[in-house]
Amino acid sequence: MQTQAAVLWDYGRDWEIDELTLDDPREGEVLVRLAASGLCHSDEHLRIGDLPMEALPAIGGHEGAGVVEAVGPGVHSVAEGDHVVLSFIPVCGRCHWCAIGRENLCDFGAGIQVGLQRDGTVRHHVRGQDARLMCNIGTFSSHTVVHEDSVVKIDDDIPLEKAALVGCGVTTGFGTAVYGAEVGAGDTVVVMGIGGVGANAVQGARVAGASRIIAIDPSPFNREQAGKFGATHMFASAEEALEPINEMTRGAMANATLVTVDVTTGKVIGDAVSLVGKGGKVALTSLAPMDATEVTMPIFEVVAYEKQIRGCLFGHSNPRSDIPKMLQLYRDGKVLLDELITSTYTLDQINEGYEAMRTHKNIRGLILYDD
Repeated sequence: MQTQAAVLWDYGRDWEIDELTLDDPREGEVLVRLAASGLCHSDEHLRIGDLPMEALPAIGGHEGAGVVEAVGPGVHSVAEGDHVVLSFIPVCGRCHWCAIGRENLCDFGAGIQVGLQRDGTVRHHVRGQDARLMCNIGTFSSHTVVHEDSVVKIDDDIPLEKAALVGCGVTTGFGTAVYGAEVGAGDTVVVMGIGGVGANAVQGARVAGASRIIAIDPSPFNREQAGKFGATHMFASAEEALEPINEMTRGAMANATLVTVDVTTGKVIGDAVSLVGKGGKVALTSLAPMDATEVTMPIFEVVAYEKQIRGCLFGHSNPRSDIPKMLQLYRDGKVLLDELITSTYTLDQINEGYEAMRTHKNIRGLILYDD
């Protein structure tokens, strides 16, 4: 079939809208018609080269939802007509990590920067060339072919444009608070960076019962938005927040800092460590450039106060259980999805949407596809 996709041809360049030739699904694969795709910062990391693919061109996008239009041989988990959320981490259900309930570390996740189908071939072609897929799903296209391990069936009553958000940002942010940092009732929690992930880290902390949720972001717009999702205090920087946190906790400092900034740096990690007290947890969710290696932090405090630094891929979430859980919480009015969407775009407006993200005018931009 023929459709269109947003394609990256070289790092540092804008997304280009190209005609896409899409092959039929093969063994274990499904064809999905996308309803919507979120504009996540991880695709910006890809665009500028911080998170390079094995080869280009590549079709971007890793946060989406749609309807299964066709299934290949051997597909058992979904059928034609099913509504699905695409998971940027595949879940095989058979490897060691899936078996122990750590689906976010599924062994097949190692292939998401390769961008090929499970058999090492491609189904997507642009300008006569094979195209790789961001996280093996490529949601910056109205149609895509993916392995069934990368889709999670959901109930039909959830609007697909809202369901798209739980494929990455919502579940990642919420899980960072609830699973990564293990936020509990009465805790004081700091969220550094209030974008598509950080706003949901705030929501996770709120649902977990945190008493104080302190949002840190240099953007006045982002700080204002943080209050909608449950933040109780807002500051422009860690330096500005340090003394107020000390005062409001009577010197105990925060129980957890959730790092959801646009780009993690050594300084950000050091700041995060300085904001937690004894036994405090720092949950790192935001990506850094792959060659970043230096961190400056108070090593004595880490040891003497037993502070903990935890990597947090997909918020420690299990896609097959936590994606439906997020949608149930949305049904129950406990997790806000409608309010996350600042602006919607057509596919050919994708670069406009990312410019709005870079200039702090969007919490989450969303591409909507025509039926």
